[in-house]
Amino acid sequence: MEKSDWFTSWFNTSYYHTLYKDRNDEDAQLFMKNITSFLNLPKTSHILDLPCGKGRHAIFLNSLGYKVTGGDLAKNSIKLAKQFENHTLKFKVHDMRNSFDNSYNAVFNLFTSFGYFDDDNDDIQVLKNIKNGLNKDGSFVFDFLNAEKVKLTLVEEEIKTVDDITFHIKREIKNGFILKHISFFADKKQHSYTEKVKYLDLDKMTSYLNKVGFTIVNIFGDYNLKGFKAKTSDRLILVAK
Repeated sequence: MEKSDWFTSWFNTSYYHTLYKDRNDEDAQLFMKNITSFLNLPKTSHILDLPCGKGRHAIFLNSLGYKVTGGDLAKNSIKLAKQFENHTLKFKVHDMRNSFDNSYNAVFNLFTSFGYFDDDNDDIQVLKNIKNGLNKDGSFVFDFLNAEKVKLTLVEEEIKTVDDITFHIKREIKNGFILKHISFFADKKQHSYTEKVKYLDLDKMTSYLNKVGFTIVNIFGDYNLKGFKAKTSDRLILVAK
C-alpha cells in the first residue's frame, strides 16, 4: 500500500480500537432507530453499512429486523464483525472505491467515514459507487462531523489514557483537511498515526453529491434529527436520493 493510505494501517491496529473503545453505542443506536423510522424503511429492506468498522451499527440495524451487509477495508475489523453474522447479516472486506453488485434499499455512511482521500476524484468515485449500488427509490444516509463547528471549537492538544496507554493527540486544519495526530508508547515502542479527513462543509458536500446525480432531500444536525445549524450542530447528516 502506498504510504498515503493512513486508514489502511491505523484502522487495522488494536490501538485504534483501544483509543475509541468508549464510543457511545447509545448514540449510535438512537440514530439508527430515528433514521430508519424517519425513512420509513420496511423491514424487508437491505441496508449496506459502508465502511462498517467492527459492525456496531450493522449489528444493531440487523437486530431491528433489517437485512444488512457491512463492508470495510480493515481486515481485522471484519474478522471481529464476522462472529456476529447470521443469515441476514453479512460482513466482507471491501474498498469503497470499488463498486458493489447488489441493489440496496439504503446505503449508510456513518460516523465520519468519508473524505479520506487526497484526490477529490476518489471521494466522488465512492459516491458514484453508492449511487449505482442503490435501487431506484433507495436512500443514501451520510453522517459526518460538522466541519464548521470543528473549526470553531478545535481542541489543539489533548492527552487521553485508555488501558494504560497514554495517547497524545494534536489536531489541526491544514490544506483542506482536518488532521488528528496520535502518538503513544505501547508494546515497547513509540507509535504515531495521523487521521485525516477532508474539510467537507455543506457546500462542498452538496457539490460532490450533485456531481454524481444525488439530490439532498433532508439535512439534520444531530442524532435526534434536529435541524442543521452550521455553527452549532454536532453533525452534518444528509439524506440523498
